[in-house]
Amino acid sequence: MKKPILTLSLWCVCMAAIAQSVEDSTDVFFRHLQLNELLVTGVTGDTKLKHSTAPITIVSGQELRSTASTNVIDAIARQPGMAQITTGSGISKPIIRGLGYNRIITMSEGVRQEGQQWGDEHGIEIDAQGVNSVEILKGPASLMYGSDAMAGVVILHSAPNLLEGEMKANVSSEYQTNNGLFGYSVDFAGNQGGFVWDARYSGKLAHAYKNKYDGYVPGSQFREQAGRLMLGINKMWGHSHLIWTTIHQTPSIIEGERDEETGELECATDNVKTYGKALPFQQIKHYKAVWDNSLNLPKGWLKAIIGYQQNRRQEFEESADDYELYFRLHTLTYDLRYLTQEWDGWKLAGGVNGMWQQSQNLDEEILIPAYKLFDIGGYVTVSKSLDALTLNGGLRYDHRHLDFNDRHFGSLTGSFGAVWNINEHTNLRLNLARGFRAPNMSELGSDGVHEGTLRYEIGNPDLKAEYSWQADLGLDFTSHYLSAQVALFANRIENYIFAKRSDQVMEEGYLTYIYTQGDARLLGFEAGLDFHPVHAVHFENTFSYVDARQLHVDEDMKYLPMTPAPRWTSELKVELSHGNHLLNNSYVALGLEAFMKQDHYYKADNTETATPGYALLNLSAGTDLTIRKKKIAELYLIADNLLDRAYQNHLSRLKYADYNRVTGRQGVFNMGRNFIIKVVLPITF
Repeated sequence: MKKPILTLSLWCVCMAAIAQSVEDSTDVFFRHLQLNELLVTGVTGDTKLKHSTAPITIVSGQELRSTASTNVIDAIARQPGMAQITTGSGISKPIIRGLGYNRIITMSEGVRQEGQQWGDEHGIEIDAQGVNSVEILKGPASLMYGSDAMAGVVILHSAPNLLEGEMKANVSSEYQTNNGLFGYSVDFAGNQGGFVWDARYSGKLAHAYKNKYDGYVPGSQFREQAGRLMLGINKMWGHSHLIWTTIHQTPSIIEGERDEETGELECATDNVKTYGKALPFQQIKHYKAVWDNSLNLPKGWLKAIIGYQQNRRQEFEESADDYELYFRLHTLTYDLRYLTQEWDGWKLAGGVNGMWQQSQNLDEEILIPAYKLFDIGGYVTVSKSLDALTLNGGLRYDHRHLDFNDRHFGSLTGSFGAVWNINEHTNLRLNLARGFRAPNMSELGSDGVHEGTLRYEIGNPDLKAEYSWQADLGLDFTSHYLSAQVALFANRIENYIFAKRSDQVMEEGYLTYIYTQGDARLLGFEAGLDFHPVHAVHFENTFSYVDARQLHVDEDMKYLPMTPAPRWTSELKVELSHGNHLLNNSYVALGLEAFMKQDHYYKADNTETATPGYALLNLSAGTDLTIRKKKIAELYLIADNLLDRAYQNHLSRLKYADYNRVTGRQGVFNMGRNFIIKVVLPITF
């Protein structure tokens, strides 16, 4: 009990000391009011946040840079309602309100990111250093995005085009002490006579991370290289952009096997701190080409986006020269839409989008069958502004054909919402949406073991599509001293698909899991409170909770697997300087991230186990370096897990690795104390 008391005491002392060092101010209120004026794109057209009926979170570039993370999903996972499934520090998959995998669409460069996201150990192949901001759309978004957007959408934005005549460059770097992570990125962008370009090259490498229970964790090292080139034309008639991206990742695979006598993790190399590859490992290459077009018409905009992606995923188990698994995934996406200008408060939008996909197995070992898939969907939306009230809704029809057993899936979906701007301080939102998701190929046809999953998986070819009804109710309030938000949701899902443990032994040394489905309901809320009583001080708190249950089943099966634990985050932030100082826009922040005990878990057949609660203390500071009123650098210093707490997140796949006979602990623990330094050097021509 000493550590929680120490954490709470340190927290209270720092709060009191900082609160006494500041004075009253009047500019905080206006800064928060500006949030309502932000434009969001998670709907069919650009919409002010205060007019959005769906719950949307915006993460700025500055917030991304000031967060300790090893990938882009890790950077946003602390937002209210968000979580992540992890396999070590290098692989993360997003969770929105308790739902993940193919229930979330990740959008990048205007198209959905397709990288075989069905796998537990398959991350998101996105260069985090090229992400300028993030929009998180919570709840069914099938209306605009089709199948797989049942839980929501994560939209990753690159930096916007520069203004006419501008040219800028950025050089950035970071270092993390726990796993020796070294990251760097160089970017050069410009706009000359309407000809626009943006070129970026990034790299990242890390050795094994450590914690005080496991020491260094073999197989947690990774390397990454990424590039991006955008060339285009911006004119009065609209724009046309060509975008190429590539990313190469080499994450090693954590097996978590232990020596029975010592309890130590077994290592395939003599140097656990190596930056090189260690068996087993994956080699992933993702290529993307996008043609983004927008035409300004007299009464609206015609937009067309075509994208091609190729994802190559190889797995090396016994030899670094011979792969044992090789997936190659081709994806062609298309999106054609028309959006009207606003007239008399009305706005209309309609479009057709979908994708063609082919997955190939290029080696003898097969985890899922090869397949071809074709999606097509059409939608129409309408919105009406009535002074303080905004109404919107729409309908969509989708059809998906999968050549595996000649399966066809189709659904009519839709949504209706309203937002009431009660006054300049308060907004009330209501949204009702119907969602749809077709089962993926892993759920239908998997038959084998994938090293990173620590289990043998068996698909179910008779699975039905998932359908959901979700209701959202939200209230946000902003005043001179206080900003507060609360969002309630209720989600009812028919034919919810999940994997449960079986007592079959398909391969020695691996547990067997079989895909099944049943009806489910999820209830929960997110709440936030930002109290700023005096100049430049923010005391921000958020709480996220989801209760996910399977209906009409026995007691040991009533909770859905992989449900995030309730989480409270708290941060005390002090802004130290503004204006023309050498150190400008400086701040220091003390944060606490507390996860409650998760004892709502799927107990049947020992599929899951409970996870004890824990709290992590974080400290961060940042500043701009300014000379002669010109910013020459951004500097961020972060201490993550400052007290070096040993813990296991409930959504960590490594929680179910080997049992340590010496200590009596199960699985591998998450990363320990980590110090991070980030430097950004902007250059303007």
